[in-house]
Formats: sequence, C-alpha cells, structure tokens
Amino acid sequence: MYYYLKTLQYPINIKHRNLQMAKNIVSQYGGPDGELGASLRYLSQRFGMPDKKSKAILNDIGTEELAHLEMVGTLVHQLTDGASAEEIQKAGLGAYYTDHGLGVYPQAAAGYPYTAAALQVKGDPVADLTEDLAAEQKARATYEHLIDLCKDDADVVDVLKYLREREVVHFQRFGEALNGVQEKLYQKNNYYLNNRNNCK
Repeated sequence: MYYYLKTLQYPINIKHRNLQMAKNIVSQYGGPDGELGASLRYLSQRFGMPDKKSKAILNDIGTEELAHLEMVGTLVHQLTDGASAEEIQKAGLGAYYTDHGLGVYPQAAAGYPYTAAALQVKGDPVADLTEDLAAEQKARATYEHLIDLCKDDADVVDVLKYLREREVVHFQRFGEALNGVQEKLYQKNNYYLNNRNNCK
C-alpha cells in the first residue's frame, strides 16, 4: 500500500525554459539508467529477497525512485512549458513533439522508448543486489553528465545534485543489504555443512 504526498520530494521551480536540456534530462525519466526502470526493477526484485530487511530496503528505494520519476518528469515539463513550435524544432524535438506534444514520455535522450527489456530481475538475491549497486552507480554517473551539460542553470543543477546524492545513498543501502544477505546465506550454508558433517 502506498501513501501519496501531494508535494515533490525536493522542490523544483525552473525559471527559464531550456528544451535542449529537457531533451537530455528525459533520459532519466525513461532511459536505460532512468528512474522508471529503477523503480520497477527494485519493486520486482524484492519478492526474491530472503529476509524482511532486504525486502524492506528494495521496497523503500523502489518507492523513492517513483518519487524521483515524478521529479524528473516535473523538470522536463517545466523546462518545456509554453514552448513554441519554432523553439521545439530548433531544439531538435520535432519528432518528439509530433508523437507526444509537450507531454512527458519515457524515453532515452537518444530517442529510444522505454522498454522492460532493460530490467534485470534474476531471482537470486546476490545477483540482483549486485545489479542494483551497478544501477545506482550508472544513475549517479548520468546525473553527473547532466550537471556537466547544464552548469549555466543553477535551478536545474540544484535538483540534479539532489538526485545524484540520493543515488549515492541508495548505493550504500544496497551495499548494506548485500552484506546482510550474504551473511545470512553463508550462515545457512555453514549450518547445512556442519549438520552433514555431524551425520557421518
């Protein structure tokens, strides 16, 4: 059960339109390392976790990624709001506008639409959590690339830095979860091996 607060996790108030930046930022909405994929990955992987703590971590982070999806969508919307057809065409968004208008559509910056084929759910807790550690590092790197492209707009950079910081925190939490899961699995195997030795 989810409870929706009608406020963003972090405030966003973009003062200047920037369609080119919106074209890049949309990748964190529905691109290969974006928030949509992250939320679906973690909320799906939680079912394969061996204990309540790791399930809770995946549930919490997956839910927070939905909040980040809302933030990225808000960024894209505010950066494009009220744009003219000429501005849209000049920014290279003519094809996007043709299909989606100024709606926020999940796709990569290169134009590829979101696909669930990017999700990794193995059902093996160590494999899944290791994948999640890598996913958070890829998202962090993507936010850093976006910050590099947008140094002249402090309002956008502020939000991107916040989102980058959360990726670092998620990486740390997944590391804790992986340590806990490995310890649990090791104890289980150790117990199993000791019992087999005692049966001889």
